[in-house]
Amino acid sequence: MPDELARVYGALGFGDRVIYSNFVESIDGVVTLGSKPSAGSEISGRNQADRFLMGLLRACADAVLLGAGTLRATPGHQWTPEHIFPDFADAFAELRSVLGRKPRPRLVLLTASGDVPVSHPAVIAGATIVTTTAGAAALKDRLPDSCDLVALGAGGALDMEQVVMEMRDRGYEVILTEGGPHVAGDLVGANLLDEAFVTISPVVAGRDRETRLGMVAGVELLPARGLWARLLSARRHGDFLFLRYGLKR
Repeated sequence: MPDELARVYGALGFGDRVIYSNFVESIDGVVTLGSKPSAGSEISGRNQADRFLMGLLRACADAVLLGAGTLRATPGHQWTPEHIFPDFADAFAELRSVLGRKPRPRLVLLTASGDVPVSHPAVIAGATIVTTTAGAAALKDRLPDSCDLVALGAGGALDMEQVVMEMRDRGYEVILTEGGPHVAGDLVGANLLDEAFVTISPVVAGRDRETRLGMVAGVELLPARGLWARLLSARRHGDFLFLRYGLKR
C-alpha cells in the first residue's frame, strides 16, 4: 500500500479472487434501522476511522456489489473511495494504480424487479444492473449509456451463484459487497463470501417494534451448519473495534 495509507491502517492485502463484505454494527448486533436499509452512518456516528476503512476497502475492489434497496436508501451517494473519504483521494488512486485497477470500482446493482432510480448519481456515473427478464423489460430504454444490463432468469429471486459467475466473466475478481444483510445472506448461503470486515460501534441500538437486522438475513445456519469464522485481524481506534474474519473453511 502507499505509505500514506499504511501509516493509518497497516498492512492489507487480498488474494487474486475474493469476495468480502463490510458492515458497521452496534454493540447489540444491529446493522439496519427498520425501514432504512442503509443506516451505517447513524450506527457509526459518521466515525472518521470507519469511513476511512470504507474508502480503503473500496479502493482495493474491482467492483462494489449491492442491492437496489441500498441504492434507493442513499440518494446522492457514490460507491467510490474518494466519495466516502476525500482527504485520501490521491492515495486511494495511487493504490488502485499499483493494483492495476481501473480508476473507480464498477458498481453492480441487484434488482429482481427492475426498480432502480435511474436518475441516481451513482447510476448516471455507470453501473452494471443485474436483474431478471421481467426487470430488464421494466428498465428498457430507461438506463443511461454508462450502464449495462444483465438478465438472469425469468423472474423471482436472483441466483447469487449466477450473479458471481457473470461478474467473474466481466473480469471482476476482487469484489466488495456493501449490499446489506440479504445480499450477505445470499452470499453466505451459497458459500461465496470469503471475508467479512466488521466494525463494532460503541452504541446500543436496541430492538422493539420495527425489524432491525443483523449482518446476515435470509439464511439460518445454526444449529445445523454454523459457519465458524477465523479472526484475521483486530484493530482499535478509540472506542471502535475493526475486525476482519475469514469465512471459508
